[in-house]
Amino acid sequence: MAKQLAIYEEESGRIQDICNRLTADASARVVFLVDKAGQLLASAGQVQGLDMTSLGSLTAGNVVTMAGLAHLIGEAEFPNQYHEGSRESLYMSVVGGRVVLGLVFDNKTSLGLVRLRARKAVEELARVFEQLDQKAATAGPGPLADITDEDIDNLFNE
Repeated sequence: MAKQLAIYEEESGRIQDICNRLTADASARVVFLVDKAGQLLASAGQVQGLDMTSLGSLTAGNVVTMAGLAHLIGEAEFPNQYHEGSRESLYMSVVGGRVVLGLVFDNKTSLGLVRLRARKAVEELARVFEQLDQKAATAGPGPLADITDEDIDNLFNE
């Protein structure tokens, strides 16, 4: 089971800034970040009209599926994946083993540029998530940590 991911306002802003900058720097149509459960964490670019919930879920599912294939051939995972379409392509990169950065780009954009810019963004995002882990380690239990299942049952049985 993956540990719970908590993102604070400051880090959320930094993540969004990285996605916005990557959209421009890589000439991407859409940049998005999802956790490995498929939950959308950030998006930038031309997202209107795109089903971001499905895109996030399917991206996460693809990464998990490809990790299974990687294990079959003796690899830990495929940290970077590229899917080429006739008009649009998708590039995905695993960040810190916990989240997936995705870029949707058209055939006017070079895969080399996407890879170069994504690599830099992955490094920046990895630092942000390391800082989040440090914050979580020092924050202690959350405000609901002392609530038991019995407390919840009692609340809904009243």
